[in-house]
Amino acid sequence: QVQLVESGGGLVQPGGSLRLSCAASGAILNMGWYRQAPGKQRELVASITISKRTNYTDSVKGRFTISRDNAKNMMYLQMNSLKPEDTAVYYCNAKILTRDYWGQGTQVTVSS
Repeated sequence: QVQLVESGGGLVQPGGSLRLSCAASGAILNMGWYRQAPGKQRELVASITISKRTNYTDSVKGRFTISRDNAKNMMYLQMNSLKPEDTAVYYCNAKILTRDYWGQGTQVTVSS
């Protein structure tokens, strides 16, 4: 059973930064960050392979950076220049074969 635990969310002013962390219970090939805002569907924010190939949704390109430390089974999301529209619950995701595994989510609120 894969376990994912997120941390690092919080309240930040527009233009500020936050760093999310995800601790995985073991080595995982493909991981990513998703987010879900109230009344909206969950969407992919960024993904990263075990070889550290990355992919970003257009709205966060140039502002967010996904990374991972394979030795520690950790994944990170550095979020800069945050906007109110980035407000959402952010989820750590792991894809293993045909299954998706999710963390419990961490709230990110961007507001003045």
